[in-house]
Order: sequence, then C-alpha cells, then structure tokens
Amino acid sequence: MTSNQRAKDLIVVSAVCVFDDAGRLLTVRKRGTDKFMHPGGKPEAGETAAQAASRELSEEVGIVVAPEDLAPMGVWLAVAANEAATDIEATVFTAPGTWEAHPSAEIAEIRWLDLSAELPHDLAPLLTDHVLPALTAE
Repeated sequence: MTSNQRAKDLIVVSAVCVFDDAGRLLTVRKRGTDKFMHPGGKPEAGETAAQAASRELSEEVGIVVAPEDLAPMGVWLAVAANEAATDIEATVFTAPGTWEAHPSAEIAEIRWLDLSAELPHDLAPLLTDHVLPALTAE
C-alpha cells in the first residue's frame, strides 16, 4: 500500500429482512443519515449474529423474534452506507411471518419497500447490491 492508499475499515453487522402482510420489505433510516437499510446493527460482546439481529430488531422497530427463529439468508461484504472508507460484513436473516413496525431507538423513519415497484435511489448498498437480487431470485 502506498501512503495515499488506506485500507478500508470493516464493521461487522447483523441485519433482518422483515415483511408486512402486503409482501413489502421493511427498511429503516437512522437519525442523521439519508440511506434506508435493514433493521440491524453491530453485535455486542459475546453475541452471535442471530442474537444481535434479534436484539436490534426489537430495539429499533419493536419486532420480537427469538434468535433461533430467524432464518439465515447469507453473509455479504458491502460498502457501508453511512461511514466513509468503510465496508460492512453483514449476516442477513429473514424473520418468519408478517409484521408491523414502529420506529424507536435511533430510527428516524421506516419505509415499506414494494419489491415489484421501481426502487428508490436512497437505499444502502447492501440492499441494492446483494439482498434485493437474492430476494428476487427466490
């Protein structure tokens, strides 16, 4: 690496795909940011990816799903939506059933995404580059 190149930072996160009864995907926007993403976040010390996903889902949007009930979807590396020169390694799960969500904690706004409609331009790279293609392939 030369002096003007810098290794990207890496943040490990867990995220959850949640759907409503119309089949729309839940996205959230955290306070002070402009990109919509999955509910989720960084694991606390000693937490598994599923435990972190379950905790974050409850804290951020009031949806309670036991870690063992989350279905693993995949692990992806993506450009972080809100941190410069940073990648995320995201373990993504799906929550069984259909849900209602209510923004809390650091969530400023929620938006249900119709996967059959034209996608908005304010989605996080993890969604656009990895998760949405995987969901539409199913």
